[in-house]
Amino acid sequence: MRIKTAMILAAGFGKRLRPITETIPKPLVPVGGRTMLDRSLDLAEAAGVNNAVVNVHYLADQIVRRCRARAHPPVTISDETDRILETGGGVVKALPLLGNDPFLLLNADTFWIEWGAPNLAAMMAGFDPARMDILLMLCRLKDTTGHAGGADFEMDEDGRLTRLADKTDPAGLLYAGATIYNPAIFDGATAEPHSLNLYYDRAIAKGRLFGHVMADGHWFTVGTPEALPAAERKLEQLQAQRAD
Repeated sequence: MRIKTAMILAAGFGKRLRPITETIPKPLVPVGGRTMLDRSLDLAEAAGVNNAVVNVHYLADQIVRRCRARAHPPVTISDETDRILETGGGVVKALPLLGNDPFLLLNADTFWIEWGAPNLAAMMAGFDPARMDILLMLCRLKDTTGHAGGADFEMDEDGRLTRLADKTDPAGLLYAGATIYNPAIFDGATAEPHSLNLYYDRAIAKGRLFGHVMADGHWFTVGTPEALPAAERKLEQLQAQRAD
């Protein structure tokens, strides 16, 4: 289905990336010459998103200025400067800006590069609100740089997800920082600090949490200062390979 609106989560402190994030919010840290926030907005734009909502808290003015400097997609700010609401509370507060239709959610501190058909567009085409409350983009551990932990989910033959019991299972799948939500699942929720994991678990219990595995791409997370040069080296390597 067509998804017209995306929300980008950009309110976090980025504590593990200090001292870089003492003066720059993590979403604005450049990786390979482009900020992670811009990379997320670029992916949303390439998938046909018309409008974006970006939530802000830490060093909010810098993120607001960067969003205003972009022409596409147009960005509306969800202001959390009075208090941070975590992922779930941030989404609930932004619901009036997101509308009543399914919307895309992206992390502003992870990104991927791709060389085939756009992954988000394929994910949108696969979203079926009659069967799904939430659709997560997933990636295989071998297709990641900067991730130090294990996997998150396992998928059945129909695409339904459950939590992975053994995080070291090489067949497990990692959440890739992109989600499509049916906003109806937030009915009755309040804009208080809480995690989006609450809604994952509810959807799992109903058999309505599904996954879409990223194809023809490589996923990056930059959690520490040491991870930044590693990410830039991998970007250069992948770009060189594609140029050959």
